[in-house]
This record gives sequence, C-alpha cells and structure tokens, in this order.
Amino acid sequence: MCTTCGCASGEVTVEGQAHPHHHHDHHHRHRHAHAHGPAHAHAPGLSPARMVEIEQDILASNDAYAAENRAALAGAGTLALNLVSSPGSGKTTLLTATLARLRDRLPLAVIEGDQQTANDAERIRETGVRAVQINTGKGCHLDAHMVGHALEELGGAAAGGVLFIENVGNLVCPAGFDLGEAHRVVILSVTEGEDKPLKYPDMFHASDLMILTKTDLLPHLDFDVEACIAHARRINPRINVLKLSARTGEGMEGWLDWIEAARAMQAAAGRMAQAEG
Repeated sequence: MCTTCGCASGEVTVEGQAHPHHHHDHHHRHRHAHAHGPAHAHAPGLSPARMVEIEQDILASNDAYAAENRAALAGAGTLALNLVSSPGSGKTTLLTATLARLRDRLPLAVIEGDQQTANDAERIRETGVRAVQINTGKGCHLDAHMVGHALEELGGAAAGGVLFIENVGNLVCPAGFDLGEAHRVVILSVTEGEDKPLKYPDMFHASDLMILTKTDLLPHLDFDVEACIAHARRINPRINVLKLSARTGEGMEGWLDWIEAARAMQAAAGRMAQAEG
C-alpha cells in the first residue's frame, strides 16, 4: 500500500503481460518490493516507526533496480529522460512533437505509463517510434522494477539514442522513485497555477529541467511566468527552465538543444569512467 496516497499494490501490465505487484521473489533479474514515497499517511495497524521502516526498505529496493536500469542504459549509450507532470499538462503532445523532430536523427523509444488504456502509446506509435505501454492499475506512478520489464521488452530500440519515459500524471508519488533515468523533466502547463512548484516542492526539487508548455495560450491567461520561475528556483536553485508551445513549435529548438547537450554530457561522463576504469 502506498504510504503517500493509499493506492494498493496490484497487477501491473507491460505490453499486455500481467506482472503481479507484491512481495515475492521472481524468476528473472528483478525482485519485487513496493510502497510509494514518504511515510506521511496513516495505515491501520502500523505505527509511524514501522511505516518509515517499510518505506526505507521499499525505496532501497527501488534504488537497486534503478541502478541496474541505469547501468544497462549507460552500457547501451542511451540517454533516459523521465517526463513527469500533472494530468493535462500536454506531456504526450510535447512528446509526439519531439519524436517527430528527432526520429530521423537518433534511435528513439518510449516507455508510456498510465493507470489504464494504451491511448497515449498508440499516439506515440503513430510517429513511427517504438513504445511500450505500462498500465499500473491502481498504482499512481512508475517504479524502477516496472521500467526494467519494459527495457527487456524494448531490447536495444534506443541504443545510442534517447529513451523517453512518460510517467503517470501525478506531481506527488513519482517524485520519490528513481527509474534509472539520467534526468527528470517536470512539465508544467501555463493553464495551471504558477504556484505549482510551491504546492508540489518534492517534484520540482527532484527535477533537472522545468518546461512551461502551452505558451501560445499566454495572451488569454493571467499566468505569471516570472513568478512561476521564481517559485521553482526558490525550491530548486539549480533547475533549468524552458518555455515552449508544442502546437506552434515556438521554443522547441531550445528543448532539442537541451537534449543534445544532455547526450553529450552523458557521453563525456561515460568516456571519463572508461578512462578511469
């Protein structure tokens, strides 16, 4: 059970294949163990100390899976980006526009996370890019174990390129779960409040980049862009910020340049690690 929001562990599907999501050993490289995020909730029969202990065990297990994923991705020369947002931010629209611009330049793949349906994965596949759907059922976020299954399904589809992980729409629980990504990118629509970074500080603190989307709508809104950026940097002084509209294309080149810079930085780090080894 999730100690943050109360969602229950249950059956997760990766490309239609059921993976029971509870505590037991497994025949392949991942072991199961799950809860979700900081222990700020109450569970009948569990003391706060016991909840903290369960949380620590679960997050440690997730971090072990994330380390395996990160090593596999680095070995394949794949830049993995974890895209997080609230529902309705335009995450999938931004992703399809990004894939359309990059698909002839780089190997690409997508892991698509939703509680139900494969609608977004189908939108991704229409771009010609390989996508694996994860349905979390009652779960409120992806975790490293689920992503490990999806990586096995993808094989080497994004080797030498970029893997985009579109997380479940939620600005709370995904903040606590490393998936093995190189960078976490939080996407915030200008149709949302500029105080979102203050309301959901864990997510913005854990992200390397904030993208303000739907900027073509700004003339029709009272959204204060500078206040939003100031709030985000109050929470996370190191966060980078981009402003764009996937619909008009304005600002998209800055996003593509950021991806290329992240790829170059990861490649340089890999070369340094090889030289030191």
